[in-house]
Amino acid sequence: MAMPRKGSRPINVDGTAFRWRIRRRPTHRQGDGWSPLTVTVERPEEPGRVLVVSLPFARPDNPLGERTTAVRPVLVAGCIRRALDQGWNPGQPGSAFTLTITEDELTALLGEPPQYLIPFLWGMIPEGGGIEDLPRCTEIWSRDRQNTGRAPSDP
Repeated sequence: MAMPRKGSRPINVDGTAFRWRIRRRPTHRQGDGWSPLTVTVERPEEPGRVLVVSLPFARPDNPLGERTTAVRPVLVAGCIRRALDQGWNPGQPGSAFTLTITEDELTALLGEPPQYLIPFLWGMIPEGGGIEDLPRCTEIWSRDRQNTGRAPSDP
């Protein structure tokens, strides 16, 4: 089964083109914080076996305040390389190939320790931060509000 093209991002890993995607809306279990964030990957020219990567952190839109981090292309490329080393053949038809990344593997895949964020009211606070970190928060825009180019606190 091919993954939807809408919302996917291209990535080139060691000369091979792939595309990756994070679901626009969480699954029921991800929304409740019971399941980790997942990323799907496939080859755009010859979709075959999809790679499903399970990451050791929650979605940024989780309602329980579980820690999260940005999924950057360097992480996706590292996951693709790891899956290929473990036997994923993206051109072969078949069921999805699952790769589970552990907390310990994140630093190696990112090339640095992960920078976690904690959802807090209207934004994100760096992990281990407190009220003094509020000015450094990353704001999350409301989904049902149109982006007018103004900050939410502007009248």
